[in-house]
Amino acid sequence: MTDDAISWLLDSDPALRWQVERDLLSEPPGVWEATRARVATEGFGARLLALQDADGQWAGGAYFPAADSAGAAGVDDDGQPWTATTWSLNALREWGLDSAVLRERRTAELLDRNCRWEYDNLPYWGGEVDCCINGYTLANGLWLGADVDGLVDWFLEHQLADGGWNCAWEDGSTRSSFHSTLNALGGLLAYDLATGGTDVSRGARRAGEGYLLQRDLMRRLETGEIVGPWVGHFTYPFRWVYSALNAADYFRRATSFDGVSPDPRMAEAIELVRAARQPDGTWLQGEPHAGRAWFEVDAPTGEPSPWLTLYGTRVLDWWDQQFADAGG
Repeated sequence: MTDDAISWLLDSDPALRWQVERDLLSEPPGVWEATRARVATEGFGARLLALQDADGQWAGGAYFPAADSAGAAGVDDDGQPWTATTWSLNALREWGLDSAVLRERRTAELLDRNCRWEYDNLPYWGGEVDCCINGYTLANGLWLGADVDGLVDWFLEHQLADGGWNCAWEDGSTRSSFHSTLNALGGLLAYDLATGGTDVSRGARRAGEGYLLQRDLMRRLETGEIVGPWVGHFTYPFRWVYSALNAADYFRRATSFDGVSPDPRMAEAIELVRAARQPDGTWLQGEPHAGRAWFEVDAPTGEPSPWLTLYGTRVLDWWDQQFADAGG
């Protein structure tokens, strides 16, 4: 990456800058930790924290905003709103906010008392029937110190025979989904990172990873065809949608935790990520997922995206270094 591209990435919100310092520049902890601490008081993190309701929620809802909330104003009928509690917690966690900030606000306790899922009015930290939602809830609950151990058991009970998960299981689906599987894996990896995991949780995670790897992270098992156009559609925020970039970043984190080398079956997906890199070392923002957001956090469609450039560079650096170390 050029010096100009690095300078461009560093001239960004603290939520992104600290990750550039840690993951791309290998700065000492004292540098990136100081930048990370600013997430709570500056930029995107501070703006989103200021939008939290007194009852612990955002926009008065769990997955969708309450109809009379500010987060529902001007909602595009063609897209899902991204302003409610789950999406706000996801963003703050992914941006590196110190969980102590929300723990001091007693967010976990407030949500336990005040927040219910739109599905059957179920308690927030117990999750509901959707694999993606439960993956987010598991990760967010671990981050905030909520009791979410029951969700680990839920994933074990709802893992399909092919190794993955599908949010449509309730409708009788027995075939896993790329989207659902990746979001479920994100929750289980968060559990293993936070607790060390168990043989059972790690086994379930590896079976889910195997589902994706058996399909080269991008192809149908039966025909070898690309599973969908979304595999190569890169846009930030990722939301619930699968892409080769989002999946590759998951495997980067998982292999680091597990202490194993990348699986060669990822190679085609990695090259798809590499092919999207521009001559100046950046990645361009794709068409964002439709729906109201509190505020924009990345570049407009077609322009160089700082977030995608962080993710893409980090994935390629990891992959290339692993194989260089192995003499490949």
